Amino acid sequence: MPFLVLLTDRFPASAMPALEALRLDLKTEPLAMPSLDHLRELGPEAVLVDAAENPAQGFALCRELRARDPRVPVVALVERDQLAGHPWHEVTEDFLYPGAPELEIRTRLAMLRSRHGAGDGSVIRLGPLAIDTDSYRVTAAGRTLDLTFKEFELLRFLAQRPGRVHTRPGLLREVWGYDFYGGTRTVDVHVRRLRAKLGPEHEHLIETVRGVGYRAAEPED
Repeated sequence: MPFLVLLTDRFPASAMPALEALRLDLKTEPLAMPSLDHLRELGPEAVLVDAAENPAQGFALCRELRARDPRVPVVALVERDQLAGHPWHEVTEDFLYPGAPELEIRTRLAMLRSRHGAGDGSVIRLGPLAIDTDSYRVTAAGRTLDLTFKEFELLRFLAQRPGRVHTRPGLLREVWGYDFYGGTRTVDVHVRRLRAKLGPEHEHLIETVRGVGYRAAEPED
């Protein structure tokens, strides 16, 4: 489990509600310059900076973090309308919206760890499929699949819960996020593309439950 430091003047659940569900190894420090003095001894894998309520202060901290040790990834928590206010790309590795769902946070942090060589080699298996959550690589009986980001996330979400049926609205919420305004047909299109890439020998691993939604095949299948 990655060790993260969150710089905020709020409770973590207020800064980002989905953080609690992730059960991360998380330490909170005030959103202030003196907090940066403790980071070297804490040794976090990444620092989350809550800039949503005070973008100027958050940006200043991100800039100072980058200047002190560019090896430590910095992720800013910002609202959508704050993105244009500062050149966040110059001082952060990534950003997250405070209302981001659990799956998006987990995914972005995994990608961050992968880029910095801190992955844990976690692999999800679904029959002949091997889904590497660190490298974002999927193989089917040794054949590498060329999946888009959302196809990967959809496959991973289903494979982590084999046999469990998920409705189309539920998949939209969990995989695409609460602020996604596309229709449920988006799910059908992605399932169809995913099955096409799995091929006729493996497409049965994603099952349709008529009138309800989709599920990953049970392990014994």
